[in-house]
Amino acid sequence: MSYPSPYRRIATEEAFSVPEVYQALREWAATADPAEPDRDFWDFVFTQDSPGLRRVRRQLLDLDGERLEVMDANGVDVHLLSLTAPGVQTFPAAAAVSLARLANDRLASVIARHRGRFAGLAAVAPQDPPAAAAEISRCVTELGLNGVVINSHTGGEYLDEERFWPILEAAEALGAPIYIHPRSPAASMAAAFRKYGLETGIWGFAAETGLHALRLICGGVFDRFPGLRIVLGHLGEGLPYWLYRIDYMHPVRASYHQRPSLSLKPSEYLKRNFAITTSGMNWAPVLRFCIEAVGADNIMFAIDYPYQVTEDAVRFLDEAEIPEGDKRKIYHVNAERIFGIPPAGGPGPEATALCGRWGSPGGVRGRLVLTF
Repeated sequence: MSYPSPYRRIATEEAFSVPEVYQALREWAATADPAEPDRDFWDFVFTQDSPGLRRVRRQLLDLDGERLEVMDANGVDVHLLSLTAPGVQTFPAAAAVSLARLANDRLASVIARHRGRFAGLAAVAPQDPPAAAAEISRCVTELGLNGVVINSHTGGEYLDEERFWPILEAAEALGAPIYIHPRSPAASMAAAFRKYGLETGIWGFAAETGLHALRLICGGVFDRFPGLRIVLGHLGEGLPYWLYRIDYMHPVRASYHQRPSLSLKPSEYLKRNFAITTSGMNWAPVLRFCIEAVGADNIMFAIDYPYQVTEDAVRFLDEAEIPEGDKRKIYHVNAERIFGIPPAGGPGPEATALCGRWGSPGGVRGRLVLTF
């Protein structure tokens, strides 16, 4: 079905891979410890011969043909591309650093080939925090990428741990939003999910990624890095629905649990330092609730291509009964501001280097991009 285009549509959680990472992940899925929850998902993706999974495997590796055809058929102007989960985070550190760099170079090349159709998030290897911080700097200042993707935990550890702070420091200094993308819970958390296959998109992804975000908030990360911007998919991984209770419970037994004292309430950090996307949550009642809970300025459109269907995501937002101004913010205005994606018909890539990449109505500062 072909849609007219009354809106500019920027989709902000759109997966891809490159052959080298794809093959490394395939080999890992075939040989990893069966206790590793991510192995179940990827072994399923790589070995099952259904039409849907054949399509997913094909579309992950396609960046020049079918992907653009699907975008055009549905009036999607831009994909913000990110290396599919779990990225390079299951590999040994040295291999992960090398594969991330290769994937980022390929991503920059495809963006250059299709000016105006793609933007990109840098893959990094949190296994080596200094190398990850250096790669963020390279990708923003040399390759012109628009932010960073980290696939939640790395070896069961989360970004609130001090050893990962070089990553957060680099992202804040460069104004590079970090998209925390889901993956299956770590083995220590996943056992109760696995009996019925609940560790993936049906529930475990959101439970694990929401936990990650709440650890960042309750760990005081945003008092230390007040300019850091985090993006969560799936309409906030459940957190918007819990804001009242999180605020209410945070002071309870805080000293007993050795929670750091915070300058703001947890909900205030979610509204100031986070944005959320619609990926995989094509349900208008929840969208309307999130607009009320966190504000339309903090919500962006996403499809979750190729794992979700483009037609469904476009139809959902086109038909959502929300104010027209909010719809335009969600479709493109917020992505242009938060990820520094040039507006349609706006200045070219070179001119963008002279402009602030993003700011926030909540007060998070903007940044200057050196090259794009």
